[in-house]
Amino acid sequence: MEPLGDGDPRWVGAYRLLGRLGAGGMGRVYLARSERGRTVAVKVVQEELARQPAFRERFAKEVAAARRVGGEWTAPVLDADTEAETPWVATGYIAGPSLQAVVDDDYGPLPEHSVYALAAGLVEALRAIHGAGLVHRDLKPSNVLVTIDGPKVIDFGIARALDSVTSGGLTQTGAVIGSPGFMSPEQVRGERVGPAGDVFCLGSVLAYAATGRMPFGTADSGFHALLFRIAEEEPDLSGMSGPLRELVGSCLVKAAAARPSLDDLAARVRAHAPQGGTWLPGEVLAQLGRHAVRLLDSEDPEATSAGAFAPPAAVGTATPPPAPVGAPQGFTGMGVPSTPPPPSYPSQVPVTGPMNGPMSGPVAGPYGGNGRPWHSTPPPGVTAPYQVGAGTRPGTARSARGLSLALCAALSAMLLCALVQFFIDYTLYDDLEALTGDSLHSPDLDYESLVMTTDLMAALTALFGLPTIVLWLVWFWRIRMNAEAFAPGQIRYASGWAIGSWFVPVVWFFMPKQIINDICDHSDPTSSRARWYGPRQSSNRGLLNGWWTLWLIGLVGGFVNYEVWYDAATVEDAEGTVALSILLDLLAVPSTILAILVVLRLTALQEDRIASGR
Repeated sequence: MEPLGDGDPRWVGAYRLLGRLGAGGMGRVYLARSERGRTVAVKVVQEELARQPAFRERFAKEVAAARRVGGEWTAPVLDADTEAETPWVATGYIAGPSLQAVVDDDYGPLPEHSVYALAAGLVEALRAIHGAGLVHRDLKPSNVLVTIDGPKVIDFGIARALDSVTSGGLTQTGAVIGSPGFMSPEQVRGERVGPAGDVFCLGSVLAYAATGRMPFGTADSGFHALLFRIAEEEPDLSGMSGPLRELVGSCLVKAAAARPSLDDLAARVRAHAPQGGTWLPGEVLAQLGRHAVRLLDSEDPEATSAGAFAPPAAVGTATPPPAPVGAPQGFTGMGVPSTPPPPSYPSQVPVTGPMNGPMSGPVAGPYGGNGRPWHSTPPPGVTAPYQVGAGTRPGTARSARGLSLALCAALSAMLLCALVQFFIDYTLYDDLEALTGDSLHSPDLDYESLVMTTDLMAALTALFGLPTIVLWLVWFWRIRMNAEAFAPGQIRYASGWAIGSWFVPVVWFFMPKQIINDICDHSDPTSSRARWYGPRQSSNRGLLNGWWTLWLIGLVGGFVNYEVWYDAATVEDAEGTVALSILLDLLAVPSTILAILVVLRLTALQEDRIASGR
């Protein structure tokens, strides 16, 4: 662990940073402690990536999916603010070295029984990751941490967010996403990577653990030469033999479809994995002990005698100034609270603003400010740590369940009216067809009764239609505001257009559909899986497209058929009007049913996302 530098923050959300663990293509990773003293790893996204809407959207979805993984073999996601100006995510810190450090620096190649135990743990970790709709795509020795209880996988899924700033698997500068030597052939070729890609990477990791070298060599002979060997040549598995060599070789097959599934691998590994006892050599266990001691010795880099987590006093003052917004108070150097935080202390304070961006606008109080960026430079008379305020999330999603139920009830009433109207129009058409003359006042037609029935149904339709329109507009506005809270600035058109677009001629032919498309895309808590594999997003969009098409046809048909049958000059004209009414009635039935399904689907997606805290 490296000490914090001048450009590093001292606080991220409610987490006090202790040092820098490393840096990668996505951002920097820090060792930190929560207000309750838990040691965590906090990853802060690069400012350049944070400015790209596509990356922010993918990152938010990856974090939401990663929250559900947890499990015995992975590092759980504990906290995140993906909507901050500088997004970040906090995961449980695993007190153990990486597999790369164990093999390269501490011990060397692992014995066969340790490799089998490693394989068993990694298979279970990938099962949990794939079960949450994620593909790791960056499984490598540095992303596998070694602990006494088994291996732990980190950075699952979140690395996938980098894909949002690429095209065809290549970065904007032409570099392939992934880690040289631990990529799958399909990843090298820039193709879509599925779960089988992780199986290939698993084989590379196991070969590295067993032999101490990468199965396709290093990039010393050239980066592109290494990629060619991965895509076209056989791996070097010398030094391995028997069932372990066969297992690793099956994972490293070039064709994705020919690789074994995780279930198959679990069954094959189970027969050889050690039962009971420790899975690691004694030298590695000793290294784990030393690693734990170093962690316990980690202190607040700018601790004071009053407590590491308390902000220092201003120069020339007898008492310290108020604590920064979001900063835990009264903590000792090891993160153990000497006094409990006040009841109003927030469990999570989002970070807003760039890491070292300049302050702008007034700041309320010496430590305060609404929505001000966090900063590494303190004001006069105060030394770091320092945090200029804490932002709030752009909006709060509110449940639309009550509105949706009322709207579905109103739509059901409209559906009933459409069915009754169909039978009335069908009967009227038969009566008109049976007339022999051209006059609607023929004694063979109960003209007065039919006119009364037509007017009564029109009144009932208007009676149920008015509250349906009002409920639809209120519901539509609410789910649009919720989607804005989920994905700030990514919903097309201002919130007022959620209502106004339905009343503006010509605009109603396209704008509401674009808004509802955005609502759908940003309301699904598991849309990351749908975006990669297709089924769920396709079903949502298919439902929306079907309803919208029928609604537009019905809207145009209503303008065409504006005349009532009893205003027609002849029986033939009346028959034509009624025939068109029958067609519109038949169209109204599936259109209303699809509208009910749209309301239920979008509301359910948002309820799931609200319930998951994302």
